[in-house]
Amino acid sequence: MATEGGHGPQTSGEYISHHLQNLQACKVDGEWVWNQCAGNPWAINVDSMFWAVSLGLLFCISFWWAARKSTSGTPSKFQALVEIIYEFVDTSVKETFQGKSRLIAPLAMTIFVWVFLMNFMDLIPVDWIPAGAAAIGIPYMKVVPTTDLNVTFGMAIAVFVLILFYTIKYKGVLGLIGELTLHPLPPPRKGWGLLAAPFMIAFNLVLELVALIAKPVSLSLRLFGNLFAGELIFILIALVGWWQLPLHFVWAVFHLLIVTLQAFIFMMLTIVYLSLATAEH
Repeated sequence: MATEGGHGPQTSGEYISHHLQNLQACKVDGEWVWNQCAGNPWAINVDSMFWAVSLGLLFCISFWWAARKSTSGTPSKFQALVEIIYEFVDTSVKETFQGKSRLIAPLAMTIFVWVFLMNFMDLIPVDWIPAGAAAIGIPYMKVVPTTDLNVTFGMAIAVFVLILFYTIKYKGVLGLIGELTLHPLPPPRKGWGLLAAPFMIAFNLVLELVALIAKPVSLSLRLFGNLFAGELIFILIALVGWWQLPLHFVWAVFHLLIVTLQAFIFMMLTIVYLSLATAEH
């Protein structure tokens, strides 16, 4: 079945598969190859890395430029936008983070804006950038980094490392071990109950490890799932030809809320997890 909307001889299934395929590079027999990486765990999704890094640099450079050009008089529109974002993030951190750290507010700002920019790429019509890439000989081009599970897991693992770092910083290694073994069921400390203490400690350890590991897993899967579903709907809308224009607009308006909300949720959960890491029970 040929697709509509000028997608050439591709069937609907081929069109969808093409748009969901990353541009990959990997080593095969000691040599780097392109797009021959099926089942290779060391494959690099080049398009995801390119767009993620590019949007990160866009965030850093634009906000640095806004800071350099800031004025106490009448601000420019971009300066006003940056100040609104800064005040919003700063208020969220002050109301949520219970510890003391100069890293949390810049981290929250980076997460919110960077994730928003990566999510926002989902609002670009699905054929524009891939068609431009194909014109210069690049066969695949996924432009939404947060629809790549490797990207969302990478960010979540970074948050997980910070959780461990702040827990050890504020409570020490023994404090971390205590949190994993003495909660939620405090083992007996005297009497015959000491015989059951090892079993209760083991039970607590299993529960707390599951809860600890669930934090980065839920962070990454929530962001990936929402953005991947949104991208897939845009691709399906593109299959209907010229009728896609009103449908694309309606879904884009609704998806803009998802794009912003998922960036906010990732930021807020990061702040909450780090706040819990610093809190004394």
